[in-house]
Amino acid sequence: MAYDPSLVDPMRKELTDLGVLEMHTADEVDSVLGKAEGTTLVIVNSVCGCAAANARPGVALALQHPDLPDRVTTVFAGQDLEATEQARKYFKGYFPSSPQIALMKDGEVACMLERYDIEGRTAEDVGGKLAAAFDEYCRVVVG
Repeated sequence: MAYDPSLVDPMRKELTDLGVLEMHTADEVDSVLGKAEGTTLVIVNSVCGCAAANARPGVALALQHPDLPDRVTTVFAGQDLEATEQARKYFKGYFPSSPQIALMKDGEVACMLERYDIEGRTAEDVGGKLAAAFDEYCRVVVG
């Protein structure tokens, strides 16, 4: 059973206010991740405390970085059930966790932050790990 929308709407808004694209269905996931060239950040959002204290604020910090992914997307575990399950099919080699943040490059996981990488860390730690991944995989090389 999915979470009550009134419970998760404020948690969704934390990301959508940053310009993060929500994916609600498996078809939406496939249309974004199935053909994605370049880089895509996929945030598996959650109601848990580590999502509230570390993951979403960490993403907000990382999105201030000069080198950013081509697309930034999210699914909500516990509410967008079909979309979350479909997104996780793209995370080959990783167990499902909530929250979870994947940086995809040309359809493959380039960097993954699982719950154990987020829980007990600070938002600055999470943002710093994402910024380092952006430096490695999203930087536009000139010349």
